Amino acid sequence: MYIEIGFLAVIILFVMQYIGGFSINKFVDDNAVYFKRLQEDDFEFYAKAKYGDAVDIEKLFNARLRQALLLSLFLGFMLINKLSGSTALIVFAIFFGMFKLPYMQLKQHYKSHLHLIDAQLPYYLKNLEILIQHYTVPVALGKSVGDAPEIFQEGLRDLIEKINAGDSSVQPYMEFAREYPVRDSMRMMRLLYRLGLGKQERKQEQLLTFSRTVSSLQQKAREARYKSRLDKMESKTMQMLVCTGVGVMLLLVLSILQSFG
Repeated sequence: MYIEIGFLAVIILFVMQYIGGFSINKFVDDNAVYFKRLQEDDFEFYAKAKYGDAVDIEKLFNARLRQALLLSLFLGFMLINKLSGSTALIVFAIFFGMFKLPYMQLKQHYKSHLHLIDAQLPYYLKNLEILIQHYTVPVALGKSVGDAPEIFQEGLRDLIEKINAGDSSVQPYMEFAREYPVRDSMRMMRLLYRLGLGKQERKQEQLLTFSRTVSSLQQKAREARYKSRLDKMESKTMQMLVCTGVGVMLLLVLSILQSFG
């Protein structure tokens, strides 16, 4: 019965969209002012972090709305013969969940992205430190691009391009740090900028400071990696204990039922 209603709902929605009797796109566009209030304050930030500055935020947000509304209408047809306050609440909860899901995925992508940067930045800086011992900072940056983790390569090319264009201020370094806003990135890029400005007689002293800071970052990255592994092991252990406990409880319930039978 529910399968037939579901097929009927899909057909009705398709026909109404086709003949123009009802259009989800038009409904969303006509009520854009009201729907805009549902947009999260940081949705644009997370969307640009994943897709870049050229992404159409309004189009992306409206796509979220359309998908959630279509699924809600479909479920509304499925539950039409059991229409009540509880079913309406279920449909609304599913709409809200479907609407929030893309936002949560964007947020999770951003966190994973930052975690990857945070883990790889100290090791990139260590390789850069070795190059700086033999070259100036701009030349060392240029030579480091090929061996740098892929996640940093675009930002490094932008940084080098601005330096080669004649920008001798700290701004290009700060823009790189803002593009990869992880632990101590601002501080490291300031150190790198000062190292590039330093006189030759002070280079070894500044390079030693840079090296100590990089080593400290590497140690923190190792500790974070070990902690992450321990957390995963604890999580898997808890899952195993819960599954074992549930299994034992089920066996006890079955044995009790059998004894009563």
